[in-house]
Amino acid sequence: MSTILTPAFLKKLDDMAKRYDEIGELLGTPEVAADSDRLVKLSMEHANLKRMVVPYVKYRKLNEQIEEHQSIVDDADGDKELQELAEMELPDLTEQRDTIMDDLIDGLLIGDDANVNAVIVEVRAGTGGDEAAIFAADLLEIYQRYAASQGFKVEVLDESASTQGGLKEVVFAVRGPAVLTHFGYEAGGHRVQRVPVTETQGRVHTSAATVAVLPEVEEADVDIDWEKDVIEHVSRSSGPGGQNVNKVASAIKLDHIPTGITVSMQDEKSQHKNRAKGRRILASRVKDYYDTIERNKRDSARKTMIGSGDRSQRIRTYNFPQNRCTDHRVGKNYSLEKISAGDLEQMIADLRSLDRQQRLANA
Repeated sequence: MSTILTPAFLKKLDDMAKRYDEIGELLGTPEVAADSDRLVKLSMEHANLKRMVVPYVKYRKLNEQIEEHQSIVDDADGDKELQELAEMELPDLTEQRDTIMDDLIDGLLIGDDANVNAVIVEVRAGTGGDEAAIFAADLLEIYQRYAASQGFKVEVLDESASTQGGLKEVVFAVRGPAVLTHFGYEAGGHRVQRVPVTETQGRVHTSAATVAVLPEVEEADVDIDWEKDVIEHVSRSSGPGGQNVNKVASAIKLDHIPTGITVSMQDEKSQHKNRAKGRRILASRVKDYYDTIERNKRDSARKTMIGSGDRSQRIRTYNFPQNRCTDHRVGKNYSLEKISAGDLEQMIADLRSLDRQQRLANA
């Protein structure tokens, strides 16, 4: 504990407590009440700070109690019975205080990740043809099962089907409290080793899929001039979907000129719905693009596991013949049967623990 409880660390908590009180006062003013945009932003900031400030206030009170108890114990002329009572209560008070501080450390290290309640996940089939596409569809099912177990809501935004029931690509949104701390570790390259359904001689093949995880942002939270910065192309949708999809110009392609990021959307029959979904994905990709640049400028040496979106890094192997799933970051094997059923809790807990160690080392 002593290695992290530096004056700068405690000052940050003090500053958060002061800001929390300051916003509380601002929310009661007529000026803020009359400005709906400012009211919403301040309310969200206040709610986010509360997660840290409320336990920190309790920590300070416990610290005061511990100091009072210790002074009673150390008083050579004090009442013996009172000293014995104070000495008996000290371990419990100290344990409570240290537990709260552990949680506060985690809260500060995780930073804004715990405040992200919506993410966009992109899964794309890699090398391996039809088997890679089937694997991408399997990953979608795993994530849907895990999300359901956590009470998260999943919304498929776009998908491109392949033969054999696979998916060349699927983009979906997941909503729920602190969802990035659950799905952020999935970003990277996933590899599967098994006998594909298309294999006639029973040979084990290796195929791959890539995953990116982006915090979903509101359009107002990213600086995009939709009239000047984005070129919109409208066309008829291709592929299956009925007469309406193929006859009506409902497919949307959005090109963001400053970054070169492109989003195509034809999942819906409605041009309006495709545009809305496309903008959601584009806004999140653009925000992640600029955030990555800023993050690299601040500290090119610091690397965290959450939100990296690095598809080239092989993070996990799903080995069916040996019924094991290996996460290469923690160097542990897990039951593939459980992972396939969406039981990712132990794996994510291990990844969080490793992430905490890495962030502590870089704090």
